[in-house]
Amino acid sequence: MLKFFSFGSGSSGNCYLLYSPDDAILIDAGVGVRTLKKQFAMYGLSMSAIHYILITHDHADHVKSVGSLSRDLHVPVYATKKVHQGINNNYCVRQKIDGADVKAIEKNQTLQLGDFQVTPFDVPHDSNDNVGFFITYHDVNFCLMTDAGHVTDEMKTLISQANYLVIEANHDVEMLIGGNYPAYLKQRISGPTGHLSNKDCAQALVENATPDLRQVWLCHLSEENNHPELARITVEHTLRQHGIIAGADFKLDVLKRKNPTGPFDLL
Repeated sequence: MLKFFSFGSGSSGNCYLLYSPDDAILIDAGVGVRTLKKQFAMYGLSMSAIHYILITHDHADHVKSVGSLSRDLHVPVYATKKVHQGINNNYCVRQKIDGADVKAIEKNQTLQLGDFQVTPFDVPHDSNDNVGFFITYHDVNFCLMTDAGHVTDEMKTLISQANYLVIEANHDVEMLIGGNYPAYLKQRISGPTGHLSNKDCAQALVENATPDLRQVWLCHLSEENNHPELARITVEHTLRQHGIIAGADFKLDVLKRKNPTGPFDLL
């Protein structure tokens, strides 16, 4: 058994869970501790099963609860040195991580965490550092890439190797351009270290999805510059133009911004 759960995906807070019968990894900790405990209880999940916390980058919507969760659960936090430094300097992280639980990882170096093989990889974003995670459980490959200004060659390769993929579809280009954000923020979001648009996400799937890809989740949708159905329709339409049928070739789901989505059976 292998399952995936999202407890929030967007600028209000990001937090994902990948779990087997004996082990669990939490990816990012941007949802409040009390909210997370309530959600776990609601779905009959045990927070004591979490043995590791992985962090993509140091922006508040990914790390604001990491210190409290790590201390409450007595689990280590795995992130790059730059991300750990950013967490330590982030005023939104009121409870810092205990020194003994600070675990530094390096991009493209695989580590064994219980049942999981975890390989961090570079994802371009305007944070201190940012990684995605390629996680292997037995013969299943799960990949998460979010807060990406563009899709690198390395990310393309990993998409082609994934059985399950969480990928950002942050904004609709037309909504962003016509919206109320100031010019500098529009430029930041659409820039090479900003966020992937629906079209960017769709094109990455068109170019790199293989018959081994079983399910895709669109993550980190903007509340102001996107809509779940718009993201889905845009991706589905682009895929269909290239002969790929969402729902037949692979499942396609959109993760909710502020509420749980799942659980999804991966194995």
